[in-house]
Amino acid sequence: MIKSTSGETANINDAFLNTVRCVGFLEGVSTLILFGIAMPLKYMAGMPLAVRIAGSIHGFLFVGLALLLMLAITRIPISKGLAFTGILAAMIPFGPFVYDRWLPRSSGE
Repeated sequence: MIKSTSGETANINDAFLNTVRCVGFLEGVSTLILFGIAMPLKYMAGMPLAVRIAGSIHGFLFVGLALLLMLAITRIPISKGLAFTGILAAMIPFGPFVYDRWLPRSSGE
């Protein structure tokens, strides 16, 4: 249960929360693969295809996470500030992993 500003409690949509967490984790891993594997392959081994592939996957996951966080405002529910913070965190390596700790816990925990 989450308390709203009016003092009422709201049920947490556990399935949607888990989806946001999963996509956030995948987006964070894709960032690390892009920076830690694909970019060194491009610049040290002359393999630009690695960045094209990893970058495309990372971009898809980033946009997906941003859309999920905007939907999470009403679906989980979370605050607009927390959703915006999640989008900002996705722009920083390791950011999604830190941000995950700020998300509400599921109602079963």
